[in-house]
Amino acid sequence: MRIVVLDGFTANPGDLDDSDLRGLVADCRIYERTSPAEIVRRAAHAEILLTNKTMLDAAVLAQLPECRYIGVLATGYNVVDLVAARRHGITVTNIPAYSTDSVAQAVFAHLLEHTHRVAAHTRWAVEHWSNHRDFSYTDGAITELAGLTMGLVGFGAIGHAVARIAAAFGMRLLVSTRTVPSELPTDILPGGLSATEAAKWLRFVDLDTLFRESDVISLHCPLTPSTERLISAERLAMMRRTAILINTGRGGLVDEPALAAALRNGQIAGAGLDVLSSEPPQSDHPLLSAPHCTITPHYAWATAAARRRLLEIATGNVRDFLNGHPQNVVS
Repeated sequence: MRIVVLDGFTANPGDLDDSDLRGLVADCRIYERTSPAEIVRRAAHAEILLTNKTMLDAAVLAQLPECRYIGVLATGYNVVDLVAARRHGITVTNIPAYSTDSVAQAVFAHLLEHTHRVAAHTRWAVEHWSNHRDFSYTDGAITELAGLTMGLVGFGAIGHAVARIAAAFGMRLLVSTRTVPSELPTDILPGGLSATEAAKWLRFVDLDTLFRESDVISLHCPLTPSTERLISAERLAMMRRTAILINTGRGGLVDEPALAAALRNGQIAGAGLDVLSSEPPQSDHPLLSAPHCTITPHYAWATAAARRRLLEIATGNVRDFLNGHPQNVVS
């Protein structure tokens, strides 16, 4: 029995203990990265494959007759052709809900950078504060979150976590989601609210209302044909000029040239992005030079705690498959 990890570096660059995974079988081979040309050679005799972003399409799977299991080291599993996997009798699993708190935290890392501008004020303090006449200085306006409205597009686990943090800051909540709960999720709101008061704190609305009335919009919906470029020029035009867009979901949710133009024209106040439609991006990507735009390299999921959970769940998924009781199956 052989396990092959095709691209283990992002999940474990060397700071986590992977001995439990290695101990499942006598032959466990972990590669930091695997190019498309190397996939078949490295995976040829593996019954168990683990992949994060290395694509396993129908043509590749047809050349891997010994493969019986593919574990995706992420929640999204679009890197595997599930139809082809089923045809070849391959079980495919994913890692659900391992990074919820980390991604929610990253949303507010971006938001607070826009509203309190810590990096810019740190630079000013280092360069100029010693020669300033006053004890306090602000380089432009800084913004209080309490009383602002956070609009959430999507209301799964991460959307719920973001809502809880927003409510703790005193923000009102607008939510657009395919499935509206029958009762308000009052667990995310301040305690002691009456039903009438809770309905003022949290409202479920259509997308157009959310875009018109939100001070901050955070994206937490899956990327599907119906949500691709959801953030279009038309929707950006609906937003307040003071509004901030946060995307920790998928880059394809945003029409990126339209967003870059909106930022350059002052149509919205700012954007915080952890994802782009192409990763890594080309050096001339329009958002890399857009003003009032914070960009992080798809790292919201990658805290040590979240990566540790990912590795533990991935190991458990393989163990359960070997024991004949696969969990987290998506195929």
